[in-house]
Amino acid sequence: MAESACDIFVPEILSPAASGPSMRRLVTFSLLATMAAGCSATKPEAAASDSSRPAAQSSTSIVAGGTITGTVREVIPVESYLYLRLDTGNGEVWTAVNESKLSVGDAVVVYNVMLMEQFASPTLKRTFARIYFGSLQPVVPASDAAIATTTGLAAGVDARVGVVAPAAGSGANTIGTLWRRKDPLVGTTVAVRGVVVKYNADVMGKNWIHLQDGSGDPAAGTHDLAATTLEAASLGDTITLLGTIRTNVDVGAGYKYVLLLENARIVGR
Repeated sequence: MAESACDIFVPEILSPAASGPSMRRLVTFSLLATMAAGCSATKPEAAASDSSRPAAQSSTSIVAGGTITGTVREVIPVESYLYLRLDTGNGEVWTAVNESKLSVGDAVVVYNVMLMEQFASPTLKRTFARIYFGSLQPVVPASDAAIATTTGLAAGVDARVGVVAPAAGSGANTIGTLWRRKDPLVGTTVAVRGVVVKYNADVMGKNWIHLQDGSGDPAAGTHDLAATTLEAASLGDTITLLGTIRTNVDVGAGYKYVLLLENARIVGR
């Protein structure tokens, strides 16, 4: 029996936009939770549990809209998408992603993740206690970084840049620190130094940069910082940005950033 409409609609709306990988569609958690509750309520027969499966990674280390990096330990294909059990190095988690050719042992990144609890799959006759829906991007090995696309790696991929010396002076932070302290830092001006791993020019009148500095947790998506600027940069540049911290920024068309450095200036190269 094919997956029901309830079971396939969520991953479909989390698939990458047709226009390309630089922007991904995001649906708010409240909408997802409402959908999941409605689907579960109409499927009382789906009572099997995944309680015998490995314990999930702590939810405190995975942020909504972030990424999960891991090694595939199990693949369950259903119509139009896959269930994946991933070894993240910090516990195992279940994810549901767009259809792709994957094998056990492959390294992957699932980005723009949203948590669903007690998600019932009628086809599998199983309820996942915790599962993260998102979109799939294979990990790009560090040796291949130089031949990545002209705009760089997909958002959230760990470029393995090594440890970058942090910015100096008042307001200087590492990327990992900005993620940990993002809420009290909202509205403040901070400096951060890192390597440009993704660059998109002239999108909605701004240039969009992704920085990594070797700090943060790739499994939780806290190793990568998105920033907007009117200045130009190039892939591989090590730069210092000075900008304003914003959280939960909705830029329209369904695109939302959990953490964003806005209106940044390049103050060091």
